[in-house]
Amino acid sequence: MRYGVLVGFLIVILIISTVLSVGIGPLQVSAIQSIAILLKPLGIHISSGYTDQQEIVVTVIRLPRVIFGMFIGATLAMCGTAIQGLFRNPLADPALIGISSGAALFTVVMIVLGVHIFQDLFNTLGTYVLSIAAFAGAFLTTILIYRISQAGGKTIVSTMLLAGIAISAMAAAGTGVMTLIANDAQLRTITFWNLGSLGGATWVNVGVLVPLCLICIVGLPALSKSLNALVLGETNASHLGINVESLKTKVILLTALGIGVCVSMSGIIGFVGLVTPHIVRKIIGPEHRQVFVASGLLGAVLLVVADLVCRTVAAPVEIPIGIATSLIGAPFFLYLLLKERKTQIVF
Repeated sequence: MRYGVLVGFLIVILIISTVLSVGIGPLQVSAIQSIAILLKPLGIHISSGYTDQQEIVVTVIRLPRVIFGMFIGATLAMCGTAIQGLFRNPLADPALIGISSGAALFTVVMIVLGVHIFQDLFNTLGTYVLSIAAFAGAFLTTILIYRISQAGGKTIVSTMLLAGIAISAMAAAGTGVMTLIANDAQLRTITFWNLGSLGGATWVNVGVLVPLCLICIVGLPALSKSLNALVLGETNASHLGINVESLKTKVILLTALGIGVCVSMSGIIGFVGLVTPHIVRKIIGPEHRQVFVASGLLGAVLLVVADLVCRTVAAPVEIPIGIATSLIGAPFFLYLLLKERKTQIVF
């Protein structure tokens, strides 16, 4: 019952936050006008007296940004759930253990060097090139972290966190090298990746983002049964008929795809994958299918609301959303560390 109530509550909050996000800004659009504009493409016409300018602002500028927030938030949260299930530890997070940094590094390398080295690839694939580069970075980083943190079939938490710090540092160094040789336009783009923002949302980018995110959003919950068995350990999961190696491969591929496309579109947005699954587990328990669904909804809500706050609280200056999520997530992570300080971490 708690699961159904939580999902229903999150859906309502997501709808409300969507209406508010498309309406609040330099050009104000009332809730009724926002609803009327959003329903118009569905053939539902509501008399609300909105102007053509309001409709253009909502449909061309704000709505793509809200969709970006929804899908990136949901994907990051569900990838965080999958990573925590794979490592069997609630402190695992794509940004915290270096996966996002690895994806960002590959993206920055492609931004700076790709035009000169991979010109034919840019001409052929266009917008998808950065997503492919970010996927490659996330994939290789995930495999590296997994191999380093495993010993005797178990995940060593301290090793995982230290490896994440080391990989993040190496990625930062690589990004620094790219910064030194980048031109002014490339420097602005690199700054965008490092701070995180939904400002690059356009309908063209939405068309790239949504299909790739949907692969993760649909594919990860399908692994719920196997991840539930993996909680018992790899040996016990194998005895229950789970192909553990196949499961690892699927989780790594889907997570790398999700983190890669999100980083390529929005830059590094940290702690969403850490905070949301942990909150959901506290409310409804550890069953992975339920955690995936609820975490995805909560992640979507958090990012839509965070983006609304970031672009309005200090208007006309826009606060990078990565800063906001770090300000929320970092204290939460410290709380988890302090809570588990005197006990062995159990997933």
